[in-house]
Amino acid sequence: MLDFRPISYVFGRILIVLAILMVAPAIVDWSAGDSNAWAFVVSALVTGGGGGLVALATVNRAVGAFDIRQAYLLTAAIWFGLPVFAALPFMLGVPHLNFTEAYFEAVSGLTTTGATVIYGLDEMPAGMNLWRGLLNGAGGLGIAFVAMIFLPVMRVGGMQFFRTEGFDTFGKALPRATDIARDLLGVYVGLILIAGVTFAAIGMTALDATVHAIAAIATGGFSPRDASFNPYSGAGEYFGALFMLLGSLPYIRYVQLVRGTPRALWRDGQVRAYLKILAVAVGSVTLWRWLTSDMDLETVFRESLFNLTSIISSTGFFSGSFSLWGGFMLPVAFVIGMMGACSGSSAAGLSVFRVQLIWAALVQQIRLIVMPGRVVPVKYDGRTVEPDVMDALILYVGGFILTLGVLTVAMTLTGVDAMSSLFAVWTCLGNIGYGFGPLVERTGTFVDFPDIAKWVMTLAMISGRLGLLAIFVLVLPRFWQR
Repeated sequence: MLDFRPISYVFGRILIVLAILMVAPAIVDWSAGDSNAWAFVVSALVTGGGGGLVALATVNRAVGAFDIRQAYLLTAAIWFGLPVFAALPFMLGVPHLNFTEAYFEAVSGLTTTGATVIYGLDEMPAGMNLWRGLLNGAGGLGIAFVAMIFLPVMRVGGMQFFRTEGFDTFGKALPRATDIARDLLGVYVGLILIAGVTFAAIGMTALDATVHAIAAIATGGFSPRDASFNPYSGAGEYFGALFMLLGSLPYIRYVQLVRGTPRALWRDGQVRAYLKILAVAVGSVTLWRWLTSDMDLETVFRESLFNLTSIISSTGFFSGSFSLWGGFMLPVAFVIGMMGACSGSSAAGLSVFRVQLIWAALVQQIRLIVMPGRVVPVKYDGRTVEPDVMDALILYVGGFILTLGVLTVAMTLTGVDAMSSLFAVWTCLGNIGYGFGPLVERTGTFVDFPDIAKWVMTLAMISGRLGLLAIFVLVLPRFWQR
């Protein structure tokens, strides 16, 4: 029989951490004399109290390793349950959202999607904008832990390929998961600090620099301004693109970098392919826009670099008039958004690793047609890819595309136009946060979508972050009968 107590204990501890995070925005608003601080105080008491009671009630069963079913359930509990408590400040304080919109906003923050239903960010209390940034930061760090520890064990989407590599033979022996997690935390916080100092140096306010730094490294995309990076065009776009790029590289490589193996980052075939894909996308869109408009080359390049990096890294910041360009830019943005960035980071999408393997498998099949007697195994970075990895990978990619189609149809049934529906599901399933379509143009947010459509988008965000198959597994009767 499945024991829920270890899951409940860990979930309770996570709620306590979430409550502690609520203290920071409460202090910010209290220091500014804003009564919105009480929304965070009440939310922290409810969240911390509930988490503490759950943890205390199950502490005597907290010892022991998790089995595979408990790993699935804990992951699902975090992504479905945590936003309920993270949504409390949005309902109790400004902007006083209803539950649907508050849950949407919390899910978007924790899954680092960056899609928002709030318009009027510039006038919101500073603490609330900080809270949105903290949700991105907590979600990004949690996703990195899940990508490095849980997904390889859960065998989701071919990630079992990294199970041995991630903890034993990444160039040389690495310590156990807890030591990697500690190093990862140091690297993550260090990158945020560097980004924050850099953004402040180019003229951002303290709040903008802090939130943008957290959201860039977490590839979360929440900004304290309705215009996102437009107030900081120029240097802000170049440095923003740099930090979004750094946040979308495999975190395990940073751990190696800290441990004295700097070459591992560049030797990673996934990293090299990612940079090449981004370069081709930026170069082609820049050339197309320069030839078809009266914009100068530097402006076109800067906006293309920033926005396409935001899309492929699944961040969600925007600048300039890029979202209105249309034409050749749209299919390029759609493809790289689906593809995503590197596995093992907080970025989402299919991931470059999976795209590389699918391409390698396609090439292998073509060779088999030409030379049927030749047996050539699929390889990745010199390692043979086992059949179970390829089976999981093909199932994941097929499920991703099928889910995109089904949820897009579901969106249109809610009354949303076809283009807005397709790109809304695309941005949520890929945790991209970047909006296109008629319903997004007025505010640049998803506030004009009907509530039922927001629930479809919320399901897409969680499905994309859980790796799709984790949800499908949970609804199978056999999962509960074992």
